[in-house]
Amino acid sequence: MNETKMQEKRLNYLLEEFKADSGKYKNMKIPDNMGEKQRILRSLMNIRMPKKMPDEVIKVQDEYLSFCAEEKGIVTLSEIPVIKENLSIWQGDITRLQVDAIVNAANSQMLGCFVPMHTCIDNQIHTFAGVQLREECNCRMEKLREKYGRDYEQPTAIPMLTDAYNLPAKKVIHIVGPIVNAELTSESEKDLEDCYTNTLDMCLENGLKSVAFCCISTGVFHFPNKRAAEIATETAAQWSLKHPDAMERIIFNVFKDEDKKYYEELLR
Repeated sequence: MNETKMQEKRLNYLLEEFKADSGKYKNMKIPDNMGEKQRILRSLMNIRMPKKMPDEVIKVQDEYLSFCAEEKGIVTLSEIPVIKENLSIWQGDITRLQVDAIVNAANSQMLGCFVPMHTCIDNQIHTFAGVQLREECNCRMEKLREKYGRDYEQPTAIPMLTDAYNLPAKKVIHIVGPIVNAELTSESEKDLEDCYTNTLDMCLENGLKSVAFCCISTGVFHFPNKRAAEIATETAAQWSLKHPDAMERIIFNVFKDEDKKYYEELLR
């Protein structure tokens, strides 16, 4: 059986297992279309609460996601050009990057995005890492709630380090960025600066030599894109001056052309 057929077999198996696991959707009729099947599986993964899954299901899920990663194309550090000193810009899907750590723009619950097929980076990372990521995040949050109380939520700019599971990266650093409700404030600017500083400090403490930052807070958190890029580049450059040779590479991962333009202007 060729790999494409094997992948379809894995997909069909996972659909039945995740349907049964959901309870609510156990009798859902699955269409024959491969694209629709993939979307349904991703949606079932997105809405699933953190809990254990049988080892045999996890094994097939991992095989399925590994093939997905290969299909999308894994991007190594050597394929990402250096723009200035140890800084790079890379446009595309952050889940393709084979680096020591990628940064996830998380929410204060730290469990990923539960909206089926949502386009946010939190959803993308949790989907292609696999359901183990949400389970690990939940375990870490439960320990923090035991310490700080049942209403504990992750504060802004405090990073959390997890494994990356089926992503090409080694680790994921989850961080809650500042939310801009009306006007941009100096407090929000300082919070965003702290996001970058604290993440780089975490890399240093854990021996992570390459990190890819997403555009923290510029999506549904409404931080102005240009100012966010200014803070990101300034903070990374200043941190690198204080910690020479600590990071082999700091990558600014952008998705929109607008963000790419800002970073290119700032780093030229």
